[in-house]
Amino acid sequence: MKHHWIPSWLLLTLTLTPAAFADHPAAAAAGSRPVGAVYTMDNAAGGNHVLAFARHADGTLGTPSIVATGGAGTGDGLGNQGAVVLSRDRRWLFVCNAGSDEISLLTQTPRGLRLVETIPSQGHRPISLAQHGNLLYVLHAGGATGGADTLTGFLFAGGQLLHIPGASYPLSDKNTGPAEVSFTRDGGHLVVTEKATAIIDTFQVTSEGLLDEPKMFLSPAPPPFGFAAGRHDRIYVTQAAGGGANPGGSSVSSYEVTEDGDLEILSASVPSHQTAACWLTLSRDERFAYTANTPNASISLFSVDPHGGLTLLAPQAATTGTSGAVDLAESLDGRFLYGLQPGSGSIGIYGVAKHDGTLTPMPAMVNLPHTVNGLAAW
Repeated sequence: MKHHWIPSWLLLTLTLTPAAFADHPAAAAAGSRPVGAVYTMDNAAGGNHVLAFARHADGTLGTPSIVATGGAGTGDGLGNQGAVVLSRDRRWLFVCNAGSDEISLLTQTPRGLRLVETIPSQGHRPISLAQHGNLLYVLHAGGATGGADTLTGFLFAGGQLLHIPGASYPLSDKNTGPAEVSFTRDGGHLVVTEKATAIIDTFQVTSEGLLDEPKMFLSPAPPPFGFAAGRHDRIYVTQAAGGGANPGGSSVSSYEVTEDGDLEILSASVPSHQTAACWLTLSRDERFAYTANTPNASISLFSVDPHGGLTLLAPQAATTGTSGAVDLAESLDGRFLYGLQPGSGSIGIYGVAKHDGTLTPMPAMVNLPHTVNGLAAW
């Protein structure tokens, strides 16, 4: 049995009642009913926890429920996107425990979020997850600590995760600085971004849930980082352009993943005029894309045309206060965008204008640990 210490911030939160949040500007307004949820994790080294927030119709977030994952985080940044993933039917939550080399499966019940199981990830330092149907793939960044970067596959059936024998695969090198793994929308391909090599990998998924040999593509601008998968097997990828060493140099590219796993460029390196654009999400209707630019503490807005082409609409559609966001997620109804801001221990909340994608800042949910990582919403 594992025993974990509980961080002081968590003890404080557990002792607070809903009344203690009554004067918090981002707490649930009186009479505002829950219509969705937002999830993150604290990534605490002494014991990882999911923070689950009820989302209200006005976009505000309620008092978080806190569920131990049974594993451990790292207590620091993971250079990733996709450590917390919600199933399409919103019944299941998948979480990385990068500090204990485990993944956790949780389910939503009428009484709240419940841990189902925590199992070995079959690799070192899991940082990103991709789920489609009855498959889950885990991206490991073990190369950063002397191991190797790998992909590992699991069968998801009957509310359990089972490792698929033989479903473990290397990336282009042992230490590639991987950022994210995701399925294409139809589940036919798996895509991985490698920061250190500036490579985007595509793997064709077989009928048995295994992966064929990868195809590797050099990003038009380095490094490819976070991305989102859209309809017609399109992907939209950030290019951080050296981070703070290249102020204003970030961009976004869009591609179509062909049936053979090739990448066809739709828009190449559309500038954001911001620094270190690392995280990206698509609006629910896929008419807009948003990137988080941490050094600028800003969110950029792009339009997406019917053919997957990108146009920058606003380099700074919103600012994120004193801290840049390190992940983004939109509500199921498309009315609100959430930004994870560990530097200030907060989740930024932004109203979304559906006709043009513009953002209106709202009071943030604050007093979160500065180790938070991963973001999912509905």
